[in-house]
Formats: sequence, C-alpha cells, structure tokens
Amino acid sequence: MHVLNQLRHSGSVARTRDLIGWGITPSQLRTAVDSGGLLRIRKGLYALPDAPSEFIAALKMNALLTCASAAKHHGLWLLTPPPKLHISGIGRNSGGNVNHQFRTVKTHPSLPLLGVVDTLVHALQCLPPIDAAVVVESSLRRGDTVKSFIEQRLQGNRNGKARASLSLVTGCAESAIEVVARILFRQAGFHVETQVRIDGVGRVDFLLEGFLVVEVDGDEFHSDRKARNRDRRRNNELTARGYSYLRFSYEDIMFNRDYVVSRVGTVLSGRVIR
Repeated sequence: MHVLNQLRHSGSVARTRDLIGWGITPSQLRTAVDSGGLLRIRKGLYALPDAPSEFIAALKMNALLTCASAAKHHGLWLLTPPPKLHISGIGRNSGGNVNHQFRTVKTHPSLPLLGVVDTLVHALQCLPPIDAAVVVESSLRRGDTVKSFIEQRLQGNRNGKARASLSLVTGCAESAIEVVARILFRQAGFHVETQVRIDGVGRVDFLLEGFLVVEVDGDEFHSDRKARNRDRRRNNELTARGYSYLRFSYEDIMFNRDYVVSRVGTVLSGRVIR
C-alpha cells in the first residue's frame, strides 16, 4: 500500500499535512486505518503500529527529539538510555520531559529530530561528561561536523561544563567503550596514546607510558578458538618486543573502574618510559 510504504521511508510517523504533501489522499488514509495498517494517534497525526514510541510522544507535543533521545536515531553512540524524553518544543510545556529550546541548524528532513549539531550541543549541555563525550565522539568520527563548529555554539559562562565535556573528545575512538577507557586513563594521570600501530602486532587500542598495551572488549565481544589463537599470538609478540599487556572487558570499564586503574597502576609502577 502506497501510504504505508511512504510512511515507512519517512520515520513511521507523520502529520496529515505531510502525508497530503506526499500525494496521499484522505481516502487512502481512511483505507489504511480501517485495514489496521495505520494508526490514527490523534487528529492530524498518523503512525505505523511499530513506530518508535518516542516519535509518537514528541509529535503529540508538537515537539522534536534531541539530546540523548535523538542520539540513537541519528546513529550515534549512547552509553545509557535516558530515563526521561529529551525534546525541543519551543515555548511549550515539556510535560515532565527535558526540554531543550535552543536551535541553530535545520531539523531532520523527515524524522521528528533536531539536526545532528543541535543534538550534540544539547548532549554536551545536559548529559554527564563521559556520556556526552561518547555521543559527540561518534559524530565527529563519522564526519558529521567538526569540533570548532560545536564550540561556536558553546560560548558564555553558562556553557563552561559543556566546553569541558567537549574537551574530552578526540574523534579517534572506534567504539563507545574506548572513549570511556581513554577518559578513565587520562583522568588517572597516565600518558595515553590511542590506536597505536606496533610492528609485528598491528594496531592496539591504547599504549600507556610507552610500554603498556591495553585493549578493551566491547559489550558485543564474543571469542572463538580462532580469535583466541590470534590474541595469543599477539600477546606473545608484544611480550617478545618488550611490552606489557592488559585486557579489560566492557563490564570492567563501565562498572569496575577502580579495579582497572589499580591494575594499570600496578603494572606501570616503577617503570615510566615515554
């Protein structure tokens, strides 16, 4: 059915005026609703049955998603799903949600989302520093924008926290957990190099103080015999070349950071070579 296909490619939720603008007639809308393929959320608002609930909630308030609520829909890394909806509804009651009214760039062309840059700015202003850094890091790595463009929107004394969070971002991490680990190591006072290539070994996640290789496993990590053999050869080669080696799990980095720092500190103790 034309109306369902159109809606599927446009975020699963749309207002009547948008549907009519796409050439869909009132008769087609009624047929889609009667068949159960389309839901009428309220007057002037339709959605597919499997539409994201946050899309529906935002449009019911005539608002758009931003900050942590928009991050995943922009394809950005997000450490923790937000307990409240983060919206942008200019001059409107937030309904108990977090309302970010500041807008500087065009909104998403079809989804009920603010633009990526505004989503990043709101994350920096709102989220804990590490969470914000993870969101922004993924966007910069993807090439959505550049750090200076974000900084231009974070002027003034009220944005001191946001600028501090932005300073944690480098744009070179390959996963969210690497961002967390890098910040953890640097805040502990270790000299950190990231994504270092070592002859005979390949690229490693971190090189601390010039001799300790640290690698971290993402939450999707699954080892098999082939992977274990490859890791064993890498570890042997690192030892043969004079490096020390530690490996931490996603759970270690996220939930047992004191343990991680203590193990790193023990290995580094008495041997700092930069």
